[in-house]
Amino acid sequence: MRMPTSARSRLAVTAAAALAIGLTVALAPSAGAATTPPTQPGPLTIPDIHGTTFLSPYEGQVVTGVPGIVTAVSSAGSSRGFWFQDPQGSPDPSSSAGLFVYSGSKTPSVAVGDSVLVTGTVEDYYPDAAPSASVDLSTTELEKAAWTVVSAGNPVPAPLVIQPNSVPTQMSASANGGSIESDTLQPTRYALDFYKSHESELVEVDNARVVGPTDAYGELYVTTKPNVDRTPRGGMIYPSYADRDTGLLEVTGLPAAGAPAFPEASVGDTLTGATTGPLVYSEYGGYEIDASTVGPLASGGIQPQVTRKQAPIELAIATYNVENLAPTDPASKFTELAQGIVHNLASPDIVAVEEVQDNDGTTDDGVVAADVTLTDLTNAIVAAGGPQYQWREIDPVNDADGGDPGGNIRQVFLFNPQRVSFVDIPGGTSTTAVQVQDEHGLPQLSASPGRIDPTNAAWLDSRKPLVGEFLFHGQTVFVVANHFVAKLADQPNEGRYQPPAEPSEQQREAQAQLVRNFVGDVQHIDPTANVVVVGDLNDYQFSPTAHILTSGGALRDLIDTLPRNQQYTYDYDGQSEVLDHILTSPSILWADYEPVHINAEFANQTSDHDPQIVRIIPDDPRQLW
Repeated sequence: MRMPTSARSRLAVTAAAALAIGLTVALAPSAGAATTPPTQPGPLTIPDIHGTTFLSPYEGQVVTGVPGIVTAVSSAGSSRGFWFQDPQGSPDPSSSAGLFVYSGSKTPSVAVGDSVLVTGTVEDYYPDAAPSASVDLSTTELEKAAWTVVSAGNPVPAPLVIQPNSVPTQMSASANGGSIESDTLQPTRYALDFYKSHESELVEVDNARVVGPTDAYGELYVTTKPNVDRTPRGGMIYPSYADRDTGLLEVTGLPAAGAPAFPEASVGDTLTGATTGPLVYSEYGGYEIDASTVGPLASGGIQPQVTRKQAPIELAIATYNVENLAPTDPASKFTELAQGIVHNLASPDIVAVEEVQDNDGTTDDGVVAADVTLTDLTNAIVAAGGPQYQWREIDPVNDADGGDPGGNIRQVFLFNPQRVSFVDIPGGTSTTAVQVQDEHGLPQLSASPGRIDPTNAAWLDSRKPLVGEFLFHGQTVFVVANHFVAKLADQPNEGRYQPPAEPSEQQREAQAQLVRNFVGDVQHIDPTANVVVVGDLNDYQFSPTAHILTSGGALRDLIDTLPRNQQYTYDYDGQSEVLDHILTSPSILWADYEPVHINAEFANQTSDHDPQIVRIIPDDPRQLW
């Protein structure tokens, strides 16, 4: 739809007339532009340019004299420009009334409240890759632009207030895995359509609860649906594939020189009052508010959790992803990890640690040993008042286990020799498959520590499970430490392909099957064997990956024993979700389990994962009391 001529005439005067009254005209066009600043309104409005699909009907075309009011300016960083908005709004609810003008590395000479005419080339910009390779949705914008300031100090269009019922509960129409970009937008039915229909418009959220903490880039997540899937600590749980939360919005500070510091918020805090800015599609996928106004922060009061000390007859086993720990990290990281293990986890008897890097971190020079990393960690634990842990691990083949190139991340068993014994059986190497042997009717490992089928294609560019045999009060306990392949290859929930493809899931399913086979080998020899499978499985409790591990009742996923709104170990884009697991065999009748929330919900994190702990009595507890 076009703006009525009478409305357009209120926004535009000729360049000569503007100069006569001392206003700025014919501002410098963006880098690479050969466009002449407009002097008259053109035939198209901002809603016309957007059209009624995710893609502009004018992609690649030059549009002239597009009128609007400047609502926000990006004046810092490498991607500068401004947003402007049609003060008449959009006559079609499927078409946005706001648009971004890209000025490259140059700060645009406009101010909020300026009435402008803009000429430029329409681009559906993909933040992640070339259009043919992108998995994200595009942002419709003008590039190679020139503009004329018609007048200053005009009223800015009122922001759209996004309320709890504004955003539909269904994320998107299904395209059977294909692109939704050519579909006609249905903003009252689908969340992505709603957001696209307001792209680049000023929006507002009021008294918004933080569900994803401020990260290192000055970004956080809030929910516009405060009563949906709330955790006891103020987060938003991710309950199932079918219930993708549509009320999540990223908030980041509008790039501007001299902008106030962005708040350091944790989950459960609130941005009080109004948080306002243009709605944009993030370069990392999903929609965000580039906030020119951020509401004052009110604390929700959550504190890091502290678990209880294990009883003398309880074997305490924890799992903790320490996020690429290396000697090149500051000493403070080792200190904080040690405090977490000693104070918050009460010095477990066994700690399966994931993402331990080699002795020179990400320097890709063939070094694979991690004894310096582990010495630094165990010494820090002693300094924090904890036990002198010993460790067992197997160095990987250089650059064969994924993670940062040169980092050679691996799983490691830390154990307190005053409480539990490690059964050392030689023969475990990075490429040798551990076997389960029948020793007089009891299972025994061919190597301890050992690795499960490490040359299998399921472990390509991924960590191989580490298996160890432990003795506690005369009882044998087999522990399997895992770090399955990550979700990096998966398509985003808020992307152009719906439903999103998750190719990494197939590899995790294959990995889970190999671990399940190993557990079955142990239980075939002794159905009452004590087996504990732990680690970062990079998948949900309701995923096929988890179901494979629990198939046939071989293992019980302990996260399932908690109330649904407490089932989380990680916070991803504002979703409190499960990636880390502890599973136990049926013979373990006593299992006191809990995630210990000390990282994922907080702005100041030592790791991006929360640890978990289980206290077990490895055998029938009636025989030990």
